[in-house]
Amino acid sequence: MKRIIACFAISISCFMLSGCWDRTELNDLALVTGIGIDQKGKDIMLTVQLIVPKQLGGATSMGTNNSAGSSGATIVRSGTGKTLADAIANLQEKLPRRLFWGHVKAIVFGENTAKTGIQPHLDFLSRNPQTRLRANVLVADGTAKSVLELLPLIEQSSAEVMRELSKSKILMDVTLKDVLQMLSSDSQAAALPMVKILPPEKEKTELETIPFINRTAIFKNDKMIGSIDDKLTRGVLWVRDEIKQANITVSLDGKKGEITATIIRAHTQLIPKYEKGKWKMEIRITSQDDILLNGTNLSLYNQQHLPALEKALAKATTKRIKSSLQKVQKEMNADILGFADVFHRKYPKEWNRVKNKWNNIFPTVEVTVQVKVTVQRPGMNTTPQGIPEDEVKK
Repeated sequence: MKRIIACFAISISCFMLSGCWDRTELNDLALVTGIGIDQKGKDIMLTVQLIVPKQLGGATSMGTNNSAGSSGATIVRSGTGKTLADAIANLQEKLPRRLFWGHVKAIVFGENTAKTGIQPHLDFLSRNPQTRLRANVLVADGTAKSVLELLPLIEQSSAEVMRELSKSKILMDVTLKDVLQMLSSDSQAAALPMVKILPPEKEKTELETIPFINRTAIFKNDKMIGSIDDKLTRGVLWVRDEIKQANITVSLDGKKGEITATIIRAHTQLIPKYEKGKWKMEIRITSQDDILLNGTNLSLYNQQHLPALEKALAKATTKRIKSSLQKVQKEMNADILGFADVFHRKYPKEWNRVKNKWNNIFPTVEVTVQVKVTVQRPGMNTTPQGIPEDEVKK
């Protein structure tokens, strides 16, 4: 009886073993590393950057793919359709391998597409189980296709360049998940990094260059309404508590030369207030800085000189933030600062009464900025270098 039961169990197990009947071989897949979405008349043009497996490794992996076309580490192909799904179907007809979206590093929207509206495209990308929500999302100053066609000499692909630039957090670092959360938030506004093509060096082809992030595209209700430069972007990052890298150069009253400081750590606190029907926001910022350059004759190891320097750094930071507020709040009326969410959490009842009027209320919010800067490290040198000892004020 035991043998019969064992044989029966083994027989049943054989029927439950699926084996490799539904396997997908790597040789059958076209690995997508970058996606570009452009508006082509009334249709959508989808451009994908595909990895060329046989070109990976060796010289190409060191960034020496010095010719255009299919001889580099990646190739670029496009398809068109009424929707993004139709464009993918059209593109698949031109490829011998099935598209695989699990390795996408960057999603780029062309400027015209961004101004038309990106919600339908975001819906498709978020529904696709292969697309990673951690993929970086950017807007091209021009067409997305022109950005993906580039053959950088440093990285393997332009998509890799955009991912590394985003990770550096010099300006905005936005993923697909971040975009979806921003556009579905109370403010329904978003900020995406904007890339531009760097002019190639002499004796290089037009494609032998890289994209770089130099502006930030501002979205309202999924449509791009404008952009801000890098300085205003850093002011926005201060308010959003996302600032990671920033240098501030100041000059002290009555002193020749300038001092440059860089951020070590920074923290921003938004304190909402609702008083007598008025919405107010207090921005409190604390920053710990490191001195990079001292062009004055002051010895920063003397504690008497630090208060004036810290005050000047705080004043310069406040000026940057107020300039960003003037542009984003007063002129563009786009709440990319997250004020709506903060007010909603603190005053839910009052918020429910005015949430449909937030576009009218946001520009009128009274904002105060308080910045406290502490010079944590004045540098390795005790006195300014290149100045005679008798001229240094210790």
